[in-house]
Amino acid sequence: MSLIIGLTGGIATGKSTVSEMFHKKGIPVIDSDRIARKVVEINQPAYKKIVEEFGQEMILCTGHLNRKKLGKAIFNDEEKREKLNNIVHPEVQKVVEKEIRKYETLGEPIVVLDVPLLFESHFNELCDITVVVFTDRKTQYQRLMIRDNVSNEQAEKRIEAQWDMKKKLRLADFKIDNSLSILETKKQFDMLMKKIKKKTKEIS
Repeated sequence: MSLIIGLTGGIATGKSTVSEMFHKKGIPVIDSDRIARKVVEINQPAYKKIVEEFGQEMILCTGHLNRKKLGKAIFNDEEKREKLNNIVHPEVQKVVEKEIRKYETLGEPIVVLDVPLLFESHFNELCDITVVVFTDRKTQYQRLMIRDNVSNEQAEKRIEAQWDMKKKLRLADFKIDNSLSILETKKQFDMLMKKIKKKTKEIS
C-alpha cells in the first residue's frame, strides 16, 4: 500500500510550489485540476450533465465548455457552485481512485494527491496524511494581485469565496508556511519529507 498525502492550500498560497518539490523528488503527484479539465471535455459524462444543468449558452462555438462564463456564473452563487461541484467532483474522484490504484500496483511508496478543495470535497478521506500550504493574508493578497493582475477588491472576493485558512490548518496533519523565501519553504519541505519517510517505514 502507498502512503497517500493530501496536499492543499488557499489561492496564491504556494501549493503548486510544494507540489513541484514532491515531483522533483520523483514522487508521483495526482493533479486534480488537470483531471477536472479532462472530465469536462466534449461528450464526457460531466460535460453532458453541465450542459443539461446550466444550458447551451455555456458552450463555445467549438463545442467546448466556456469555462470563463461558467466560472462567472457560479462565482457569487453558492447554490450553482454546489451544483457544479456535485457534477464534477464524483467524476474526478473516479479518476483519482484509478490513479491511486495504478501507483500502488507499480509499488510506489508515496503518492501525492494535489487538490485545492481537499477538505471541502472530502478528498481527504482518501488520504493517510494531509498537508496545508499557507501564507499570511497580506502576502496572499499581494501574490494573487500580481499573479492574476486583479485589483485588491477582486482578490478579496476570490479569497473570501474559499474556506477560511484557519479552518484548513486545524484539519491539517502538517503545515508549510510559504510566507517567506523559497529557501525557507524548502527547509520546511525537507523536514516534512523526513517525517513522511519515517511514517512509510512504520506502515511498510
